[in-house]
Amino acid sequence: MSFAFQTRLPLSRHEVDRDHTRRVSPTLLADLTSDPGTRVLPVWHGKALVDRSSNGVNLVLASTDVLTPDSLFVYLGLSLATDAPEPAGTPLVTVSVTDAAAKAIEPDESRWEGLRELATVASDRDTGILTEALAVLNWHASHQNCPRCGAETIVEDGGWTRRCPVDGSQIFPRTDPAIIVLVTDNDDRILLGSNAMWENNRYSLLAGFVEPGESLEAAVLREMHEESGLRVTDPVYLGSQPWPFPASIMLGFTARLADGQDGRDMIPDGEEILDLRWFSRDELRASLDSIILPGRSSIARAMVESWLGEQLDHDEQPTVARR
Repeated sequence: MSFAFQTRLPLSRHEVDRDHTRRVSPTLLADLTSDPGTRVLPVWHGKALVDRSSNGVNLVLASTDVLTPDSLFVYLGLSLATDAPEPAGTPLVTVSVTDAAAKAIEPDESRWEGLRELATVASDRDTGILTEALAVLNWHASHQNCPRCGAETIVEDGGWTRRCPVDGSQIFPRTDPAIIVLVTDNDDRILLGSNAMWENNRYSLLAGFVEPGESLEAAVLREMHEESGLRVTDPVYLGSQPWPFPASIMLGFTARLADGQDGRDMIPDGEEILDLRWFSRDELRASLDSIILPGRSSIARAMVESWLGEQLDHDEQPTVARR
C-alpha cells in the first residue's frame, strides 16, 4: 500500500481521537451533557448543517441543548484539530434529528448538505466526523431489533453497541467490505464499466462485495469475472476508504488481465454492468466531454487519476451513484 495514495482519499481523512475507553462509562451521557464544551453534530436525513463563508466550509456544531432524553446519540470522540472553531480536546457527539428538530435548528434547508458535497471541501476533522457519524447512525437505523428474537435492543457504550434485553447478547456496528479494482491489459489500458443504475454515459471501475468465507484477493478474481467475463490475476492492494452509503468500506486493488485472455472477449453481466470499455490514457482524456467519471469523493476517482498520472478537471454530474 502507498500511504501517499491513501492520503488522497477524501473520506479516509480524520482528526479525532475516538476515545474508546470512555464509551463504557456508565455516566458518559451525564458527563457529556453537563460539560459546556461538548459539541453536537446534528444529522438530518444524512445531511449536516454547514457554514460556507470566507473562512472556508465548516460544519456547524450545536450545544447539548439539542439533545433530548429520547435522543439517539453517539459519542464520536475528542477533536484533535488545532484549526477548527472548537479547541482541540472538545468532546464530540452526533445525534439523528427529526424534521421538526432540524427546522428548529436551521429552517433553511439549503444549509444542510450531504457528505458527497462536503468530502473534498471540508476539513480533515469535519469530513472524518461526518463520515463516522453517518456510518454509525445508519447502522442504528437498520439494527434496532435483535436478530435472534426480534426484541427491541438497548443502546449502550456511547452508541457503539446495542444489547438484547432478552438474552443479553450484544450487537456491534458492522461495515460491509467491497473491493474495487483497476484492471489493466497488456497495453496498460484500464477497464471501465457502466452500471445499470447509472446514466448510460457514466463509467467507473468494477467493484463488488466480499462474500462470507472469501479472501479479498479471491473476491477480486471472482467479481471481475462475474461482471466482465474476463479472468484477471495479480491483485495488489492500494488502500481503503469508508463509504457510509449506507455501510461499506471500499478496498482498492489493481489487477491485470490474465495471460491467454483477450480483452475483446469481455461480456457485461447484463444485470449490474451494461457496458464495458477499455481506455488508454489518451482515449480517456479525449472522452471527458462525453462520459461521466466517478465523483471526487470516491476512491474510484483517486485510483483512475493515480493510473493517469494527473488530476482531472472533470466534475461528475448530479446523479445517484453506487460508489
